[in-house]
Amino acid sequence: MKNFINTDNLQTKKGFVSFVLPGLTIFAFLLIWQLVTVYLQIEHWILPAPLDVFLSLWSNKALIVEHSIQTIIETIAGLALAVLLGIVIATIIDRSEIIKSAIYPLLVISQTIPIIALAPLLMIWFGYGILPKIMVVTLVCFFPIAINLADGYRQIDKDMLRLMKSMGASNLQVFKMVKLPGALPYFFSGLRIAGTYSVMGAVIGEWLGASKGLGILLTRSSQSFLTDRVFATIFVIVCLSLMIFILIEILGRVIMPWNYQGKRFILKDAVK
Repeated sequence: MKNFINTDNLQTKKGFVSFVLPGLTIFAFLLIWQLVTVYLQIEHWILPAPLDVFLSLWSNKALIVEHSIQTIIETIAGLALAVLLGIVIATIIDRSEIIKSAIYPLLVISQTIPIIALAPLLMIWFGYGILPKIMVVTLVCFFPIAINLADGYRQIDKDMLRLMKSMGASNLQVFKMVKLPGALPYFFSGLRIAGTYSVMGAVIGEWLGASKGLGILLTRSSQSFLTDRVFATIFVIVCLSLMIFILIEILGRVIMPWNYQGKRFILKDAVK
């Protein structure tokens, strides 16, 4: 007779610990930061206390929201374009070894060029509007999507592909029924990485020339020695990046629930 135990409680406990421990760590860090700035009487413009940062966040909320909307638009547009470009490139690479040999080294080389050096050229060529910022986000994000998806295509079970071919399936049917579902976990792995980089890409683009956005707000605040507002803006950037990551995680769970289905019961022991 087999004796099984429900692991829901174990998973709940593990989730509780994984949530509480980081929260306690952040709280301890902020508390130490607050005490150090007060005890050492550090100048406000050098290192503001956490309470000053949150007060600045609240008092400048309208300004930060206005600039955040611009950055969010650039981020979403650039990330969407990166997803489209990454899927197209990965699919083309998978379909042809010759094209893969020609394109893959260029993809790697493109990532060795510092985006901070390339962004000014985009400003010169396309002006100071929203387009260069979207292009910067796309350049930052498309590589992990394309490479992870291409790796996902290559990891598909060859026996399954041969079985589908032997049953008379077309290339489109093989792609829809085998390759795409099998590569989705790899795609979302790359998308999570791209999502966390996307806001940073928009901010970098705004640093080099913009009239609105969190990047230009950072620049103006630092030049005015408003260090508390600099930290408040950084906090908003971190929150936006985390929100994008969470949305991608939720989307992944909706599209491929089979990848998140764990065993609800484990075998504790067996008695003959």
